[in-house]
Amino acid sequence: MNESAPVWRKANRSSSTGGDCVELAALDGKIGVRDSKNVDSGHLSVDREALQDLVGRIKLGDLDL
Repeated sequence: MNESAPVWRKANRSSSTGGDCVELAALDGKIGVRDSKNVDSGHLSVDREALQDLVGRIKLGDLDL
């Protein structure tokens, strides 16, 4: 097993048939975000603070998603 391989986690509310799921992983001081349906397409790396801000804005309904 590769010790440096990231551990990707999907939200508890995701189901195996869900269509809009992302996975997160800790990546050397950043957070990786990828599409759980297409894990081979790569990922985004964002700062923890940026991710916290994004999630907060989503919860408040500030974004048109």
